[in-house]
Amino acid sequence: MPLPRLTPRARSALIGASLLITLSACERPATQAPPAPVEVAPESAAAEPRPNDIVLLHGGIIHTVDSGQPLASAMAFYRSGEILAVGDDAALLAAFPDATQRDLAGRTVIPGLIDSHGHLHNFAESLTRAQLMGTQSKEEVVQRLREHEQSLGANDWLLGRGWDQNDWPVQEFPSAADLDQAFPDRPVLLERIDGHAAWANSAAMAMADRDLSGDWQVEGGLIYRDAAGQPTGIFIDKAALLLEQIVPATSDATMMEALDLAQDELLRLGLTGVHDPGLGRVAMDRFQRKLAQGQLRTRLYAMTDGAGETLDWLCANGPLEDPDGFLFMRATKLYGDGALGSRGAALLEDYSDDPGNRGLLFLQAQEMQAQVDKVLACGFQVAVHAIGDRGNRVVLDAMAAAMAAHPDNPGRHRVEHAQLVAPEDLARFAELGIIAAMQPTHATSDMYWAERRVGPERIQGAYAWRTLLDSGAKLAFGSDFPVEQVDPRLGLFAAVSRQDLAGEPAGGWYADERVTRYEALRGFTLDAAYAGFMEKMVGSLEEGKRADFVVLDRDYMSIPVAEIPKLVVLETWLDGKQLYAAPEAP
Repeated sequence: MPLPRLTPRARSALIGASLLITLSACERPATQAPPAPVEVAPESAAAEPRPNDIVLLHGGIIHTVDSGQPLASAMAFYRSGEILAVGDDAALLAAFPDATQRDLAGRTVIPGLIDSHGHLHNFAESLTRAQLMGTQSKEEVVQRLREHEQSLGANDWLLGRGWDQNDWPVQEFPSAADLDQAFPDRPVLLERIDGHAAWANSAAMAMADRDLSGDWQVEGGLIYRDAAGQPTGIFIDKAALLLEQIVPATSDATMMEALDLAQDELLRLGLTGVHDPGLGRVAMDRFQRKLAQGQLRTRLYAMTDGAGETLDWLCANGPLEDPDGFLFMRATKLYGDGALGSRGAALLEDYSDDPGNRGLLFLQAQEMQAQVDKVLACGFQVAVHAIGDRGNRVVLDAMAAAMAAHPDNPGRHRVEHAQLVAPEDLARFAELGIIAAMQPTHATSDMYWAERRVGPERIQGAYAWRTLLDSGAKLAFGSDFPVEQVDPRLGLFAAVSRQDLAGEPAGGWYADERVTRYEALRGFTLDAAYAGFMEKMVGSLEEGKRADFVVLDRDYMSIPVAEIPKLVVLETWLDGKQLYAAPEAP
């Protein structure tokens, strides 16, 4: 099923006409003038680009993530997107005297950042719901819900996401009763921050297709019930589908508009690419329409939902690849287990703070083996969510067997998250050539309670970036937004510090697992590109690759570590086009 093709010339005309995004003010040092945007003129109709079709940046600090030339001061590229040369000022100014010149005035350039695990479609949908991240109590959740309710119709569900009981004074799951007084009649359904639990009120539970009381459970899920067998309002993993499947869908028009806003936010933060895991056919259709309309302003590596008909459809139709490099679908996402925060991650031994509970496997070992084998037999990359040490072992075993059975598959299979891995399994990533797609901010978000979940011994194999890298494994970094904030600066900071924004704990949480600044940057650029089979196109600034890059106010490599989250994204360029410029400081 071929994707609609836009020529580079047509895409240039469409994107070049876009307005610059000015979502929010960003501070810039007072001594530094705002960057002058480069005017993007229509491409010449001639076969060979004219000199003024070339942009030459010079006078900067360019971290290329190219091992052959890691540092440069100048870069020339066609307005149509291809990088012509990277080097020093003198050489490039002499080579391209008629190019449109831009003096970076000492500013820093890095490759466009790529989030190897970000839910762009879900993030867009979350923009239409109550935002509950950062709430410090159940009462604050209710307050935010009351504010959001003002925008709803009389019969609308009240939906929200982002609550985390670990941030509250009493770190226990809430109940329907906590919502019922404020919302006795309107159905309320709230997704936990990790996406692996839901909190419902009584009105929502009453609308379920079956009686939720009793002692039955959903395979791969858990309904919390009281002593009388009545549901408390908490639904873990697949049990949440009992309510999610009856929620009216967000309108297509609303979602298409929300996707534009979500892309604006990515560009504002320096992201030029994202790998979106677990997409269904409706979401894929929306992204294909955005592509056809010239409104896909990120390089999207889509991973389909591996459940049911979506995988069958993918196997029947083969991979989808936009020849202009903006939309790819050649991977499938499966789920191995749940999340650590909601105690759904599958463990080899009991949870330290919940004896008798070892979490949940979404698919038993034999079922996982069959699913992974099916994906590889179709010729696709498989990416499997695995958080607990048991979940990771089941997934690694399944991948090892399937890879042996299908040696012609192109490989680069991925474990998404790999948060807690048994020490004896860590070396298997490198041995099997399996990519660990990890999210640095998960460690710094979870560090306040993770050791309570698994104890002091098992925590040694948690968020083990340094150990994995030293074993020869490849790490692709991301954020898992909207579970975490979209901002890649926070991921870069977490990777090199293992601290929160207050600088705690001193020296870093299990600091031996920190990575270097270069390794962190590579994880968000070249290695993320590799995880999506795109390293020959993007991920580093080299001759022949596409001009995806970010201009920063200061040098990421030399500023104090604590300043990394405060770096200002001045400009974001995608395929040789400036799609974001920071507004002038007031």
